[in-house]
Formats: sequence, C-alpha cells, structure tokens
Amino acid sequence: MQTLPTPVTTKVSSICLATDGKIQRRQTRPVPVGSITIGGGHPVAVQSMINEDTLDIDASVAAIRRLHEIGCEIVRVTVPSMAHAKAMEEIRHRVFTTYQPVPLVADVHHNGLKIALEAAKHVDNVRINPGLYVFEKPKLDRTEYTQAEFDEIGDRIRETLEPLVVSLRDQNKSMRIGVNHGSLAERMLFTYGDTPEGMVESALEFIRICESLNFYNLEISLKASNVPVMISANRLMVQRMDELGMNYPLHLGVTEAGDGEYGRIKSTAGIGTLLAEGIGDTIRVSLTEAPEKEIPVCYSILQALGLRRTMVEYVACPSCGRTLFNLEEVLHQVRAATNHLTGLNIAVMGCIVNGPGEMADADYGYVGKQAGYIALYRGREEIKKVPEDRGVEELINLIKADGRWVDP
Repeated sequence: MQTLPTPVTTKVSSICLATDGKIQRRQTRPVPVGSITIGGGHPVAVQSMINEDTLDIDASVAAIRRLHEIGCEIVRVTVPSMAHAKAMEEIRHRVFTTYQPVPLVADVHHNGLKIALEAAKHVDNVRINPGLYVFEKPKLDRTEYTQAEFDEIGDRIRETLEPLVVSLRDQNKSMRIGVNHGSLAERMLFTYGDTPEGMVESALEFIRICESLNFYNLEISLKASNVPVMISANRLMVQRMDELGMNYPLHLGVTEAGDGEYGRIKSTAGIGTLLAEGIGDTIRVSLTEAPEKEIPVCYSILQALGLRRTMVEYVACPSCGRTLFNLEEVLHQVRAATNHLTGLNIAVMGCIVNGPGEMADADYGYVGKQAGYIALYRGREEIKKVPEDRGVEELINLIKADGRWVDP
C-alpha cells in the first residue's frame, strides 16, 4: 500500500541581489526553443498563446505574426487533435515564408502520443501536461493505491512518453513539462493531496523518464490560479532540483488569472515574487483578454525588476504640497514625448527638496525649481533652468544634444 509522505516544508528563498542591486538569477541549463534559448543566463523570455482554432490556418498565421511583432518571443498553439497537429505544418511554412521564423510550441493534452509525435515534426517545443498525458479515470470509492497500481500506471506513462522523447531528442527540440494545480493525476491527489508537493512529484516523475532516455532539453512549469500555491510549488521545485542535482529552467505563470487590473495584479504578484528571488527563465501572463494584451504586462514586470530594458523607466514622486507644477499633467507630457525611446531613465520630480536625491539613478531629470521654472538634470548634475512652458521641449533638446534621441 502506498503510504502518505511526510509534508515537505518549503524553504523560502531570500531575494537574490548582487552588490550592485541587481537580481542574481538561479543558474539553469540552456534549453532551445527555435531561435530562442531559455535558461543558461539568457534573458527571461516572453511567451503567449494564440486563441484561434488551429484548423483556421490563415487566422492562426496572422495571430502568430501579431504576437511576435509586438515582442512575444515564443508562441504557443493548441493542438487537440491529429488534424490540428497536421495543420501545424502549413502554419509553420506560411509563417516562415511570409514573415520570418518564429519559435512555436504545440500544446498537447489528453492521451496525446500520436498527436504529439505529429506536432513534434512541425514545432520547436511540445508542451505536455503530466496529469492528462496518460489519463487516469478517478475511482470515487478508492481507499488506497497499491504499489502494483502505481507501477502499472508508471509503465504506461513511460511507454507513451518514450517515443515523443526520442523524437524530440533526435531533432534537438525541447519539451515543456507543464503541471497544472487543477489537473493533477488521481494518484498524485490521493497520495499528496491537492498540494504543491503533488505538483512537484508529478513533474519529477516525467523528468526522470526523460533523463533515463538521455533527454535534457526540458523546461518545467508549475501553474495555479492560486498565487500562494503557485509560488510555493515553484520554490519547492527549485529546492527538490537542488537536492537532486537538476538545473532545469522554469516557466512562470499564474494560470486563469482573469482580466483587467486584478488579473494583472495576480500575475505580477506570482511571477514578480519568484523573479525577485532569482527563480524563472521564461514567463507568460495569462489574461482573459486578447493575447496581445499580455505582452506589455510581461515586459513591465521584467523592466520593474531590472531584468529587461525595453522601454523608458519613469521615476516620479507622488506629489505633495511642495510640488511646483501639475505633476500628473507634466508626467503625461514627458511620457508622450519620450516613451518611444529605449533604455532611458527619466525622472519627473515636483520640487528641489527630494528631487535630485530620489532621482539619483535617472539619466535625465525634470525638477520643479521655483514657481514658473524647472531645472533639467543630466544624472546628478543640474544643466539649466528653463521656463516651465518650455520644459518638455528643452528636455528633448538635452537628450538630442547627448546623441540619445531617435525620432518616433
């Protein structure tokens, strides 16, 4: 009889910061997904998923291109049937010939060996869900799991997984072992409960099979709609991998986060917390909105943590009684004039009291000097005082004089 394990206490990682204040990322092995490499010190990659029916080839090609054009580096496509898997051949061909190569992932679920094998010919990565890949029909009256039952299911998993692993290995492609909290296999639920431990053990079972076949191009994801569960599962996965000498990259995401402001907050809370601890090599923000809406959120999270620089970083005080101009309006004007620039830090500060100190890391500063006048800074150095109504124009002129301006 399978005995229940002792609950595992997850070690909470401290925020990994180097002496220069930058996050020290966990060292992971490099895993190829087409032209993008996940892990191995490469930048945290941004992913999303189209929501078109894969059988609609024209719509799928257009959706992949839209996502890639706005910065999505890896695009996932659902492949629920053999017809969908075969459609990926034409989709890939059209994307590559009418646009450019885009790293593609096939999402395969229930009993998907034949589907996954076909899809593997036409994509760079296949995502499987351990809880559904070999489906176990739940027995509501179950009181125990025997070792023989465990072994029998384990043998079936290996039998169905091995051909896919060999195919991906021989093509030098990769696999995502994507565990979802809401779709754990019955024996994992029975043994570990609805817990992060069950999610981690589910992933490890599949990892061990892959390793026994000399296949290591793996990325791992442990997703939940519950943020604390998602965080705990990923921390525990890192802890267990460290104990086992594994260093696979992690794909982070809060699944089914919803829409609007709260969906973005949930995703940021889960993804941002782990990235700040040095955990995570690729991310997806899952919103109940058009996929294109996910990409800016991904880059905002990465920029806020100093992991990617894809836009201007604006530093602005919250305003107080010392503020010498309409801070909200001026910040809007500065942003409208400069938000096409990449990699600059621009500060907009309401007064001279805190301005120079609080904006010490900014490349340029726009600071209230006295009524009707503002001071422009380059770093910590005040460059000139100008009338407020010329402030934005003179800021642009300063950036141009330094050779850091590009036309929109």
